[in-house]
Amino acid sequence: MNKSFSKRSAVVFPKNRSVLEQLGENIKLACKRRGYTQVQIAERTGLSRLTIRKIEHGEPTVSIGHYVAVLSVLGLVEGFAQVANDDELGRKLQDIKLMGKRRR
Repeated sequence: MNKSFSKRSAVVFPKNRSVLEQLGENIKLACKRRGYTQVQIAERTGLSRLTIRKIEHGEPTVSIGHYVAVLSVLGLVEGFAQVANDDELGRKLQDIKLMGKRRR
């Protein structure tokens, strides 16, 4: 059976797009602070210069793995792992649920 698969891209709303753009700008500044060119980042990650450029612009079409590869070269990948680590809202919701069970 031969199925054709169409490439789907994630829907990124404008508010979230600005977050990606900020991430890209932060990555670009981190590269500049370290004196790394796009060519050097591309060589160290195995990604193309076009992909590096897209990352620096916060393009949503670039895989999260590629962002992680660049962050790794910059020595910043551990900061990425901290995303959603302290889930304040989730903990409050969990506490509310737990408190509701106790009252019964």
